[in-house]
Formats: sequence, C-alpha cells, structure tokens
Amino acid sequence: MKNNIFKFVFFLLISSTMMANVSLPNIFGDNMVLQRNSEVKIWGWANPKEEIKLVSSWNNQEYKTVASNQAKWELTIKTPEAGGPFTISIKGYNEVVLKNILIGEVWLCSGQSNMEMSVSWGIDEGEEEAKNATNPNIRFFTVPKLTAENPQNNLLGNWTESTPETMKYFSAVGYFFAKRLREDLKNVPIGLISSNWGGTPAEIWMSSEVVNNDPVLLENAKKLNEQEYGPRQPGRAYNAMIYPIIGFKIAGTLWYQGESNVGSLVYDKTLGALITSWRKEWKDEFPFYYVQIAPFKTGSNNFSNVTVRDSQRKLLKEVPKTGMVVISDISDTIDIHPKNKKSVGIRLANLALAEIYKTNSNLVNGPLFKTFKIDKNKATVSFDYADGLYFKDKKSNQFEVAGTDGVFYPAEASIKNNEVILTSKKVISPTKVRFAWGNTTQSDLFNKANLPASCFMTE
Repeated sequence: MKNNIFKFVFFLLISSTMMANVSLPNIFGDNMVLQRNSEVKIWGWANPKEEIKLVSSWNNQEYKTVASNQAKWELTIKTPEAGGPFTISIKGYNEVVLKNILIGEVWLCSGQSNMEMSVSWGIDEGEEEAKNATNPNIRFFTVPKLTAENPQNNLLGNWTESTPETMKYFSAVGYFFAKRLREDLKNVPIGLISSNWGGTPAEIWMSSEVVNNDPVLLENAKKLNEQEYGPRQPGRAYNAMIYPIIGFKIAGTLWYQGESNVGSLVYDKTLGALITSWRKEWKDEFPFYYVQIAPFKTGSNNFSNVTVRDSQRKLLKEVPKTGMVVISDISDTIDIHPKNKKSVGIRLANLALAEIYKTNSNLVNGPLFKTFKIDKNKATVSFDYADGLYFKDKKSNQFEVAGTDGVFYPAEASIKNNEVILTSKKVISPTKVRFAWGNTTQSDLFNKANLPASCFMTE
C-alpha cells in the first residue's frame, strides 16, 4: 500500500513538473524563419496563471503574458527587416531558447503529389541541383502525413537548413521557388513549410464544417471514393496537417493540386472555399498562387481533365489575390507527374516577384481569355497578357466555335492586333468559343514571354 502511495505522489510530482514547463508547438523551433516586417504570433503552453516572458535578440525587447486557465499562452511580437541569425528566449518556471532564427519570407507549399515531388523521385536536372543546394538562407519544415478526426494542437517536424541531403527530399517546386526568390530579393532568407499528400482531393484540406455547410461541396464530396493510398474524407488532412500551424505568419501559399478532383464540375467552388476558409482562419488575406494541372489522358471521359483546368482559370476572377501558372508546354500527357519542376517553381516565383515584391516587371502570366465579340460569322477573342501573341506552329487548330445548337466545330484562326479572329464554314452565327478543349491538348497559343495560354470555354 505504501509503495502504491509513493508511486502516486511521484506521478503527481512528475505531472506537475511537466505541466509547469513552458513549451511550444514544433513549428516554433531552432532554424525557423519568421516573416519579416510583421507582427508575428507566438504561442504555447505553460502552467495556468504562469507568467511568461519572451525576449527577442534583434531588439532585446521583452514581452510578457500570463498563461490562461487552459494552460495556453500567446504573444504578438514585432519582427524587423530581413536578417539573422537571432535567438528568442521564452521564460516561465523554465526557459526555452530558440536558436539560429532567420527573419525573411515564409511560404506554405501544399497540395498533392506534384507539390510533394522531390529530387529523390527523379526530376529533370535533379541530381545536379541537389549537389549545389547548400544554402543556410533557405529553410525547410516538412509536415508529416497524418489524419485526425478533430483539429490538433501540434504536429511533428523540425526546421532544417537547405543542404544536398535535406533538399533532396523536400518539395522540388518549393525549393526552386525559393531559389528564384533569392535571386531578386538578394539577402532575404526564405522559409518553406511543406504540407502535402499524394492522391488527395481538395476537400480533405479544409475543415469538414466548410464542406458540410455547403450543399454543392457536400454533394461533390460524397462522390469521393475511398482509396488505398490516402484519405478522402473532408477535413482529415486539414485537422492534422494545416490546423496546427494556423496563425504562423506566412507571406502566402503555393498550391499544386487538382488531379484527384478530376471529374468534378465544381472545382472552382471547392478551391475557392478552401482559400476563403484558410484566409479566415489565419485572419490574413495572403496571396494564393496555384499551378494549373497538366494535360493528361484521364479515363474514358474526354473532358474530365480540361474541365478542372478551366475551373482553375475561372477561379482567378472569382477569388481576389490569386495567381495561376499554366504548364501545358512543359508537361507530359502520359505522365501525371511532369519531371520539369524547376520551371514550375520559377514561374510561381516570377508571379510573386512581380505582384508582391515588385522586383520583376516582365510579363509573368500566359494569355488568359478576356472577352469575345461576334460580327456576323466572325468571332474575335481578346486576352489579358496578350503582348506578342503567336501560334507555336504558325497556325492553330485548337479553336472551336458553336452556334445556338451548342455543337462545336473546328475554326480557322488568325491573329490580328493581339486578338484571335475565328471563322468556320459550318457555323454561320457563332455564340460560343472554346480553346485547347481536350484532356491531353497542350496549348499552341503563346505570348512574347513564351508562356502558354490557358484552355477556356466561353459561358
């Protein structure tokens, strides 16, 4: 009996000591990057009513708070212009010191296998790039693949510096994005958080409440069949792989996903709901840049892939502060994992450099359908980002027109004043136009930046 009492008292002592220890989620750790010129939230746990003192080494400023009755604490600290390495000391009954911290630009990289894909999978120029990947100013945090039925407070993982070893297993798109940013932003460190899972639909990356409260999304989610290679239930990856880092200040999000939503007719609404919900959770209208999925032979439905790509195009006008890169010219229609990840990362970075950082004045978007007008039997299509419009093979057979019966026929296409003029002997009065409308059709229309136009169908 005495022995049992001793064990119980010892357990209480150990438990109280553990509770008293100031601790932080793993997203805060040695080697991390914090967003520059910002008010950054840092949070963790401690004993209820325990006083917490935080000191940042870049200005030696002390911040104070008291842990809540739920044993949680939170502080907002100011970060300077880019630099480091710095330390942060957090003191309660114990002290935690975070070392080798850099201040710079932090981006979240999320989606499915094409975002997850690393040099270790085999990509173009991969081994050569890995050899030269030593860069202490690029930092990685990889979120492990986990699911949860309810939102989690923490996740496993740690921040590492870019080396040939760490880069080889990190998102290649993310790495090439960071490398290109560094070229223009010079001395600004880049931090990347990679949270991806191959074969996953968008629905699992947002909270189940968002899906369940929208009849259109819910109906679509019911069509997601279970797969042996990953979760398909709404909210499962969000709860374990996104929720624990919500509030960690980021510059923006990179997204490469959609292959597992092929067949959906409402992908623009689905991804739009995800973006809106993430921004609401973060309390931040951060930029959201995504990759239009590549043309690929998909099942028996001739238009299931192109429909998702067109949804991605339409989303640009539906949700603000979004950007899209088109990759039909650097993809492989028989490989769902295109090997050229370097160009994808560079194109995403060029978007950010032009729109956020204002260091790039070049044309960074491919032509995007804007409007069309009808004059008798002729349709004239105009585009945004149309400077220097040209057909790859001097002429195009990818435009089609339809009359009131909705039946599409091939159109003869010519370019005049950066607009495309269309006629078809089979359509006397066109009412609709579509371009590159096929699962495997790689766009043959480009602008002077040699960037391809997105597929489209007029409403």
